[in-house]
Amino acid sequence: MPATSPALISRMASPRSSQPASQPTSQPTSQPAVDGAVRRLDQDLFDRVAAEARRRPRLRCNHNLHQPDALVQRFLNVLQPGTYVRPHRHCREQPGTGFECVLVLQGAIGLLLLDADGAVRARERLEATGPLRGVDLQQGTYHTLVALLPDTVMFELKQGPYIPMADKDFLAGFPLEGSADARRQERAWRQLFDAPAPSPPQIG
Repeated sequence: MPATSPALISRMASPRSSQPASQPTSQPTSQPAVDGAVRRLDQDLFDRVAAEARRRPRLRCNHNLHQPDALVQRFLNVLQPGTYVRPHRHCREQPGTGFECVLVLQGAIGLLLLDADGAVRARERLEATGPLRGVDLQQGTYHTLVALLPDTVMFELKQGPYIPMADKDFLAGFPLEGSADARRQERAWRQLFDAPAPSPPQIG
């Protein structure tokens, strides 16, 4: 019988560890924010702002995350079907600062891009569960939108500070908010999203 090497005898004599193999520890998926450092954009907030939007004559409500003089405006805009958004564009003196970035977090909106005569040149359905969920509108783009589902929630990002009299350049020829004509116009725009969308305009 061949001799056993001393190294092998040493390994055989060493007792096996009685400690169980380490197990991965589970981590909580969410922990409360400390000292208000984080503001949660959760379903409870969506529901509260949506309820307020239903109570308001305009059928929409903003929940600002910024101060009025902030250089970056960021807010939730919650809309109900029937809300009328008068066609407008955003223009600022500094080039490139009249943008508007929109992301749908809940529900769906119909976005309409208009030419200077008020004709619809393109439309997009933005939906929280759909293939298109947001857009970045460039400065000077005339647009409006309609809520296609109840309790629709959008996150918006724009250049600040907010100046009410200069925030929007309204497109002529459309009714003012609160009028019977505005209600008819909103219904007509909403009906456009029951049909196939036209091809987007050719650029360049």
